[in-house]
Amino acid sequence: MPKSISIALITLNEAANLPRTLASLRFAADVVVVDSGSTDGTQEIARSAGARLFEEPWKGFAAQKNAAIGHTTGDWVLSLDADEEVSPALAAEIEALLAGEPQFDAYRIPRLNHFLGSPLRHGGYWPDPKLRLFRRGAARFAERAVHESMELTGESAGKVGQLKGHLIHHCYPTLEEYVEHMNRYSSAAAQVLVERGRAPRSLAGLVSGAVLNPAATFLYNYVFRLGFLDGAAGLLQHLNHSAYIHWKYVKAWRLAREAAARKSQSS
Repeated sequence: MPKSISIALITLNEAANLPRTLASLRFAADVVVVDSGSTDGTQEIARSAGARLFEEPWKGFAAQKNAAIGHTTGDWVLSLDADEEVSPALAAEIEALLAGEPQFDAYRIPRLNHFLGSPLRHGGYWPDPKLRLFRRGAARFAERAVHESMELTGESAGKVGQLKGHLIHHCYPTLEEYVEHMNRYSSAAAQVLVERGRAPRSLAGLVSGAVLNPAATFLYNYVFRLGFLDGAAGLLQHLNHSAYIHWKYVKAWRLAREAAARKSQSS
């Protein structure tokens, strides 16, 4: 007997992305959208497409995605971001998988990332496998400040399959969106460095984190992992990713200095 599937999505002002995402989900009878206060018509788009809409305050990426998963009713769940699209090949593969008896409790799905409208097939950005399809109750998102990821729970741990069809990730259609996104993420990542005691505190540490680390990352991904084969989009993506690493360590250095100053003043 075919297994039922639910789609779990979170949104905040995703009117530009949501119609494309929802159009790729015709194979799923149950689509859950948890929205955290959109004002651009996102909620109306979700309702008109037949999705079950829930309005909930923002709780952080992992908690919000887990809340959406909690509203699903299908035997299986596919967790998506609003800027992701299910390719026809992936939709057909999921349908065929759930028509039989899946061997695993969860499956990783390759994801094709796009930067400024161009696909990135090199430099570590492909196949970018993500654990997204799972038997309901077998996985959830781990609570992290940045780069939330899904992990298996209980007896399901370690039982992961791999699908061939891919997600299409329209991650950064404009440079402005990329810069805004990286600014937020670098601030969160800097706080994590401070909390873990890894923030640079000396000039040597600052040079290592904010200069040498970005340069080494660019060299590794753009040259040795063939990022240059992605043309102008590849060059810009790897340059900007290196800038993100620079921002992360500079912000962590500043936060550490401010914390040290406060501690000195209070003692």
